[in-house]
Amino acid sequence: MRIDLASAPGHQERPNEDWVSAAIPASGGGVLVLLDGVTPPAGDDGCVHGVPWFAARLGGRLTELSGSRRDMPLDQVLAESVRATADAHRDTCDLSHVRTPQATVVVVRWDSRYVEHLVLSDSVLLLQAPGGAVTAVLDDRLDRIPPEVLRSVAATDALRNAEGGFFTAAADPAVAARAVTGRTPRGLVRAVAALTDGASRWTDTFGQGDWAGCLAVLRKEGAQGLIGRVRAIESAPDSAPYSAAASPRHKRHDDASAVYAEL
Repeated sequence: MRIDLASAPGHQERPNEDWVSAAIPASGGGVLVLLDGVTPPAGDDGCVHGVPWFAARLGGRLTELSGSRRDMPLDQVLAESVRATADAHRDTCDLSHVRTPQATVVVVRWDSRYVEHLVLSDSVLLLQAPGGAVTAVLDDRLDRIPPEVLRSVAATDALRNAEGGFFTAAADPAVAARAVTGRTPRGLVRAVAALTDGASRWTDTFGQGDWAGCLAVLRKEGAQGLIGRVRAIESAPDSAPYSAAASPRHKRHDDASAVYAEL
């Protein structure tokens, strides 16, 4: 088994709001967890702790429960992790705030029989079959929202964790029912990868290759290699293909995280 992961902040003067972890439980198999914390406009989220604190709390709980409670489906793992994280700051923060700290979620768990997955919001999961074919598991609800709507903070807030909008892990455990989940026989998966949108932009924003090509970069150059490629494109004088003006969801430099595992 090979596991490789890396994370880099979008700006050195700001904390990284991503979270990525890998665990190999004593019982065997493994767990990958990747979160992308949602940066609130002007830092207004009703919380005294902030997004990095939230991502670390939620990510740590997800990692622990995914590994220790094999009997618990991943959507239940997410629900319990959201509940525990909310309880940790319920008495000090306004959890009813529409921008209370929240994050995208990818969880992958495997044993000798199955590879289980969960995806919530716009982080990406890649599954590679033994023959090399790569399947992208996506929660595309955010992509269905017109870009002009996302340019409005008020309009985006109205769609946040709301029917007809998009969903992230915040303070309501019920959001776990909105996640994309699945289970694949272990013999049909050779490798897996998870990417926050700061790293997946190599494919979905810059068009440097398809998902199979992205996985090939991870296999050959590692997670840091993929992030380095993204940073080079972002920093190039002719980085117009990225066009922040045409894509309001994307910052010129974003926190970028990736994890790759050969099973």
